[in-house]
Amino acid sequence: MFCYQCEETVNGTGCTKMGVCGKTPEVADIQDQLIYLLKLIAKKSEPSKKVDIFIMESLFATITNANFDEEYFIEKIKEGKDILGEEINLIEFAGVEKETNPDIRSLKELTIYGLKGLTAYLHHAYILGFEDQDIYDFVREALVSTLDEGSADQLTALALRCGEYGVKTMALLDKANTESYGKPEPTAVKLSVGSNPGILISGHDLKDMEQLLKQTENSGVDVYTHGEMLPANAYPAFKKYKHFIGNYGGSWWKQKEEFEKFNGPILMTTNCLVPPKESYKDKVFVTGVVGFDGLKRISKKDSEENKDFSEIINFAKECKSPEQLEEGEVMTGFAHDAILSVADKIVDAVKSGAIKRFMVMAGCDGRHKERDYYTDFANALPKDTVILTAGCAKYRYNKLNLGDIGGIPRVIDAGQCNDSYSLVVVALKLAEVFGVKDVNELPISYNIAWYEQKAVLVLLSLLHLGVKNIKLGPKLPGFISENVLKVLIENFNVSGITTVEEDMKSLMS
Repeated sequence: MFCYQCEETVNGTGCTKMGVCGKTPEVADIQDQLIYLLKLIAKKSEPSKKVDIFIMESLFATITNANFDEEYFIEKIKEGKDILGEEINLIEFAGVEKETNPDIRSLKELTIYGLKGLTAYLHHAYILGFEDQDIYDFVREALVSTLDEGSADQLTALALRCGEYGVKTMALLDKANTESYGKPEPTAVKLSVGSNPGILISGHDLKDMEQLLKQTENSGVDVYTHGEMLPANAYPAFKKYKHFIGNYGGSWWKQKEEFEKFNGPILMTTNCLVPPKESYKDKVFVTGVVGFDGLKRISKKDSEENKDFSEIINFAKECKSPEQLEEGEVMTGFAHDAILSVADKIVDAVKSGAIKRFMVMAGCDGRHKERDYYTDFANALPKDTVILTAGCAKYRYNKLNLGDIGGIPRVIDAGQCNDSYSLVVVALKLAEVFGVKDVNELPISYNIAWYEQKAVLVLLSLLHLGVKNIKLGPKLPGFISENVLKVLIENFNVSGITTVEEDMKSLMS
C-alpha cells in the first residue's frame, strides 16, 4: 500500500504497511482501484444522475476514517464496472505512485483529496434534497483532468477551481441545513449526563440526527452528540426534543475511551470512525458510507431515505445510563447569521480597539501530542483577540475559560468543518464594512489545523478566495512536493507552524 492523504501518515511521507488510521493494505489497494475506476467512469460513461451519485458516494467513502470494510469496496467496484460497461485491469493502473513525476502527482492528488472533501459536503446536502448539477459536472470534469497529462500550471489552476467549487458546495450545504432545520443560534450545550439510557450520535449528518430524535421521542432513551455533531445542538428544529440532552465527550480520536464509558450504543453517521475496541464493538452502529467489518449497519427503509433506528433504540433500552465525563457547558452556534446579527457591535469593538485581531483556528483535531500547540496558542493569544473556529479543531480550546470582550465570546464556534463557509461570509462582510477590497487587509489571521481531506478542501477554498499568510499544521501535507510548496509559498505565503512564540509574532503583526 501507499497512502499519504491524511496529516498523521507515517513520518509525514506515507503509510506503506498499515494505515495509521487503521486501514489495511487490502482496503487501501481496493480504494485506489475504486478511485481509478471513478476517473474512467467520469471519462467514458454518459452523464446521468446514477453516475453522479455513484461517484459522490464512492469518493466520500474513501475519505480518512470513513470506511474500513473491504466487502463494501468490493461491491462498489462491481457496481462501478457495471456502470462502465467494460472489464478493466484496475491493478495495472491504480495507485498514487503510478504517476512518476512528483510535482504532477502532487497536484493531481491535491485535487483528488479536495474532491473527496467536496463530495462529503455534497452528500450531506444531497441527503437533505439539495443539489447543484454544476457541482456534479465539475467533479466529473476534474476526475477526467487527473487522467490527462496536464502541465503544472493547468493542474494548479484545477486545484484552485476545486477551491472555487468548494465554496459553492459549502454554500449549498449551508442552505440545505438552515432551510431544513433553521438558522443556528448561539447555544450553551450541556456536558453533563442524565439518568436515562442514551444513544450517542457522531459524525456530521443532520438528517440522521433528525430521524433519530423523532424515533426516540417518548422512548425513555436520551440522545447525545459527539465530536462534529456538537453544533447540531444549535439548530432550532432540534431544540424542541426534551430528550436531546447535550454533548458527550470531545474529539473523534478519544473514541476508545469515551465510547466505552458511554455505556449505550453509538451511531456513526459519517467519517471520523476509529477502529473500535472489542469491549464496545457490539455497541457501534454505522450508516451511510461508514463501514467496518463486523459492525451493525442501519440502512434505508424506503425510497425517501428514511431509516429504521428501532434496533439501536431497543439496544439502548437495555443499557446503563452514561458515565459522567465532565460538567458545565460549551458554546456553539455562531454561524454567519448569528455573527452578522451583532455585526455593529463587532465593528464598534474593532474601531474602538477592544478587538485588535481575529484568529481563524478552524480545521481538524488529531491524536498526536504536537497538537497541544493549538491549546497553548489559544491560551497565549492577547485578550483583545477573538478566535473564529469551525470543525473539531475547536476541541483543543473551546472548553478553556478565555472570557469575552464586551459580551463577545473570545471563542466563536461557527459549527462543523463545512461551516468554515460562515467564517468566509463574515470575513467578506467585514471587508465590505471597512471598505477594503482585499480580505488580507483585515485584522484576521489564519492558523489552520488539518487532518483529512475536508480540511484540504477548506484550504483550497481559502486559496481560491485569495487568502494569504496561512499557517498550516501540525505538519505540512506529505503529498505536497517541494516545488508545489514553493508555488504555495510564493503565491500565497502558506507556511507550516513553528513555535507558539514565533507564530504569534508572525500572525499578530
